[in-house]
Amino acid sequence: MTAYIIRRLLLMIPTLWAIITLNFFVIQLAPGGPVEQALAKLHGIENTVTDRISGGNQGDVLNNPSDSRNPARSGAGSSDYLGAKGLDPALIADIEKRFGFDKPILERYFMMVKNYLLFDFGDSFFKGDSVVNLVLSRLPVSISLGLWSTALIYLICIPLGVYKARHYQTRFDDMSTTVLIALSAIPGFLFAVMLVILFAGGNYLSWFPLRGLTSGNFEALSFWGKIGDYLWHITLPTIALTIGSLVSLTFLTKNSFLDEIGKQYVMTARAKGNTERRVMYGHVFRNAMLIIIAGFPATLIGILFTGAVLVEVIFSLEGLGLLGLEAAMGRDYPVMFGTLYIFTFIGLLTGLLGDLMYMVVDPRIDFEARG
Repeated sequence: MTAYIIRRLLLMIPTLWAIITLNFFVIQLAPGGPVEQALAKLHGIENTVTDRISGGNQGDVLNNPSDSRNPARSGAGSSDYLGAKGLDPALIADIEKRFGFDKPILERYFMMVKNYLLFDFGDSFFKGDSVVNLVLSRLPVSISLGLWSTALIYLICIPLGVYKARHYQTRFDDMSTTVLIALSAIPGFLFAVMLVILFAGGNYLSWFPLRGLTSGNFEALSFWGKIGDYLWHITLPTIALTIGSLVSLTFLTKNSFLDEIGKQYVMTARAKGNTERRVMYGHVFRNAMLIIIAGFPATLIGILFTGAVLVEVIFSLEGLGLLGLEAAMGRDYPVMFGTLYIFTFIGLLTGLLGDLMYMVVDPRIDFEARG
């Protein structure tokens, strides 16, 4: 198993390199890079979408120095940008230098690869802080949403799927299927809006807070008070992320168990006089859970980095999903590439963890022997 883990860790290096390289050169084709946006701001042309998402917190790009570690620029040169007409060429050159875009594309690429090998992701163009600090400041929100939502999804879906398999084609099976399909038809952000209206000071009740992970007096609270305050804030966002994700895992669990129940070894176990509970959890469970565990990394990563973006906006939670969206809309390339690198790395590690969990469920699996 040690050799298998080492091989998987070594395989992450070319995977990360390929993803970062592809995205680096593809992004060169995207118009409206940070230099162009800086020139547009000089002309008073604001990116209203970006400003609305980030709360107008971009800052004065000319007053935020950056260094040569910042790796990319858009393919359209600033001299081709129509907004640059009438501006002093020296000012344009100074802006390019401030963003580190006065170097050839290959030099910027190799500089980025070198720095990323040292986990040096540079500084944000617009937020006045390093990419690492920005990610670390947003990480608690995303981890909270991801772990709580994933745990809740699995705690609900696995027992429900097993129960549906044991009571296949009964009234409970049909009614629960109808409810799950109806819930899956509601987008997560729309459900979040409904929760705000109903329970967070909308038109009805004010049981839950609407903003942040903690209250303003969090530090003054007792230990149990802090736990209660945190859970109070995380409840509605977690429910909003969980509701729309129940159907797929529940049906996967149900179908996986139904497939195993029809196999010969189950009939043999029943013929030996084992109780239905013993057959289900002593024989079927281990085999049926393999495909369910395989989907764990995708579920966690999907919630952690992508599915929570709109929920973060609605509940005013500054997580990694919102950070990545702001970076993409504002062409903050160091943040874009840095978060992509970190997200990919975490995703690969989570995939490895999923493989190791196979062995926990079924010790007969030996990845090293397969290698």
